Amino acid sequence: MTTQIDQYAVLGNPISHSKSPLIHSIFAKQTKQVLNYSAILVGTQKGEFLSAVQKFRQNGGKGLNITVPFKQVAWESVNKRSERAELAGSVNTIWFDQQGVYHGENTDGIGLIRDLTKNHNCQIEGKKVLVLGAGGAVRGILEPLLKIHPAKCVIANRTLSKAKQLAELFAYLGNIEASSYDALIDQSYDLIINGTSTSLQGKIPPLVDGLITKNSWCYDMMYANTATPFMQYAQNQGAVNVLDGLGMLVEQAAESFYIWRKIRPDTVSIIQHVREISKKTD
Repeated sequence: MTTQIDQYAVLGNPISHSKSPLIHSIFAKQTKQVLNYSAILVGTQKGEFLSAVQKFRQNGGKGLNITVPFKQVAWESVNKRSERAELAGSVNTIWFDQQGVYHGENTDGIGLIRDLTKNHNCQIEGKKVLVLGAGGAVRGILEPLLKIHPAKCVIANRTLSKAKQLAELFAYLGNIEASSYDALIDQSYDLIINGTSTSLQGKIPPLVDGLITKNSWCYDMMYANTATPFMQYAQNQGAVNVLDGLGMLVEQAAESFYIWRKIRPDTVSIIQHVREISKKTD
């Protein structure tokens, strides 16, 4: 009798660029877990995502990661959501219990916080934090961020009404407010998180001068083999602590892995390993 190998996967569209299979295979090797992790391309027509999840589950799949553009439909599709996922409005981790219940979690925010505080010793409690953007990526990080008790968290966005919606939704968790980019003049922040997708277009948000000082931590949730446009801008403004989102990617994956396997990988060496492999293959 052959023992079936536990199956996991990431669902997305596009998906060929995903580093998740690499990261989880390294996790499995490090923690001596026997599993298989694959990347599955899912069509974007209505119903195709849920059909793919059901097929994966019926074939004995244990757990899934979800990436763009399916995080919100994943949130709608699961039977049970954690408090964090409920607030995030999106799900990036699914697992199935023995009763067939689909559970959903969002590990993005905890991945960001772990990378900043554990891997880089960034102090957030009592600090002024500026978050750029008000889309799904930003919504996904606000609950873990506010639970560390920054002195103030400001969400800046081109469309102010979207930033105001998020500030209202998360107001009970701490001192959070919305701002236009123009209104940030004559302000500076201890931590600035770029949650926009501008780096993918080779651009930066419309930031006013003076926001970034040499003591500011600047974090781009995007990652690349070279400094992103936001990172370059921050360095040109004199910031010393400038980071991309690869550590967040690995840390959110580690949290998913822990949910599924109840064992937590040692991520510090893996982040560097993934970066080195990426530079060779990209």
